[in-house]
Amino acid sequence: MISEFDELSEKIDRLAALTLSLRSENAQLRQTNAELRQSNMALCAENEECVGRMHEVQRRLEALLSQMPDPNAPPASLVQHDEVAQ
Repeated sequence: MISEFDELSEKIDRLAALTLSLRSENAQLRQTNAELRQSNMALCAENEECVGRMHEVQRRLEALLSQMPDPNAPPASLVQHDEVAQ
Protein backbone atom coordinates (compact mmCIF):
# COMPACT_ATOMS: atom_id res chain seq x y z
CA MET A 1 0.00 0.00 0.00
CA ILE A 2 2.86 2.37 0.82
CA SER A 3 4.43 1.71 -2.56
CA GLU A 4 1.14 2.66 -4.22
CA PHE A 5 1.16 5.97 -2.34
CA ASP A 6 4.79 6.53 -3.28
CA GLU A 7 3.94 5.80 -6.91
CA LEU A 8 0.98 8.18 -6.76
CA SER A 9 3.16 10.82 -5.10
CA GLU A 10 5.75 10.49 -7.87
CA LYS A 11 3.04 10.85 -10.52
CA ILE A 12 1.71 13.96 -8.78
CA ASP A 13 5.24 15.40 -8.63
CA ARG A 14 5.77 14.70 -12.35
CA LEU A 15 2.38 16.23 -13.13
CA ALA A 16 3.23 19.33 -11.09
CA ALA A 17 6.61 19.65 -12.86
CA LEU A 18 4.94 19.21 -16.25
CA THR A 19 2.33 21.84 -15.33
CA LEU A 20 5.06 24.33 -14.40
CA SER A 21 6.93 23.55 -17.60
CA LEU A 22 3.80 24.03 -19.71
CA ARG A 23 2.96 27.30 -17.96
CA SER A 24 6.46 28.57 -18.66
CA GLU A 25 6.24 27.50 -22.30
CA ASN A 26 2.80 29.09 -22.60
CA ALA A 27 4.10 32.41 -21.22
CA GLN A 28 7.02 32.27 -23.63
CA LEU A 29 4.71 31.55 -26.57
CA ARG A 30 2.40 34.40 -25.57
CA GLN A 31 5.37 36.77 -25.46
CA THR A 32 6.60 35.58 -28.86
CA ASN A 33 3.08 35.92 -30.25
CA ALA A 34 2.81 39.51 -28.98
CA GLU A 35 6.18 40.39 -30.51
CA LEU A 36 5.23 38.82 -33.84
CA ARG A 37 1.90 40.68 -33.87
CA GLN A 38 3.72 43.95 -33.28
CA SER A 39 6.23 43.14 -36.01
CA ASN A 40 3.40 42.17 -38.35
CA MET A 41 1.63 45.49 -37.72
CA ALA A 42 4.83 47.39 -38.51
CA LEU A 43 5.31 45.40 -41.72
CA CYS A 44 1.69 46.02 -42.75
CA ALA A 45 2.16 49.76 -42.23
CA GLU A 46 5.38 49.67 -44.25
CA ASN A 47 3.61 47.70 -46.98
CA GLU A 48 0.81 50.27 -47.15
CA GLU A 49 3.40 53.02 -47.45
CA CYS A 50 5.14 51.17 -50.29
CA VAL A 51 1.84 50.59 -52.09
CA GLY A 52 1.08 54.31 -51.83
CA ARG A 53 4.48 55.18 -53.23
CA MET A 54 4.01 52.70 -56.08
CA HIS A 55 0.66 54.30 -56.96
CA GLU A 56 2.33 57.71 -57.00
CA VAL A 57 5.11 56.40 -59.26
CA GLN A 58 2.53 54.82 -61.56
CA ARG A 59 0.57 58.08 -61.76
CA ARG A 60 3.70 60.08 -62.59
CA LEU A 61 4.86 57.55 -65.17
CA GLU A 62 1.48 57.56 -66.88
CA ALA A 63 1.60 61.37 -66.98
CA LEU A 64 5.05 61.25 -68.59
CA LEU A 65 3.99 58.60 -71.09
CA SER A 66 0.96 60.64 -72.10
CA GLN A 67 3.29 63.52 -73.00
CA MET A 68 5.42 61.40 -75.32
CA PRO A 69 4.67 61.52 -79.05
CA ASP A 70 3.02 58.55 -80.72
CA PRO A 71 5.82 56.32 -82.09
CA ASN A 72 3.60 55.30 -85.04
CA ALA A 73 2.84 58.87 -86.08
CA PRO A 74 4.85 60.37 -88.96
CA PRO A 75 7.62 62.78 -87.94
CA ALA A 76 6.47 66.38 -87.37
CA SER A 77 8.69 67.68 -90.19
CA LEU A 78 6.84 65.52 -92.76
CA VAL A 79 3.44 66.64 -91.49
CA GLN A 80 4.43 70.31 -91.74
CA HIS A 81 5.90 69.76 -95.24
CA ASP A 82 2.67 68.12 -96.46
CA GLU A 83 0.58 70.99 -95.06
CA VAL A 84 2.73 73.60 -96.84
CA ALA A 85 2.52 71.70 -100.14
CA GLN A 86 -1.28 71.74 -100.11
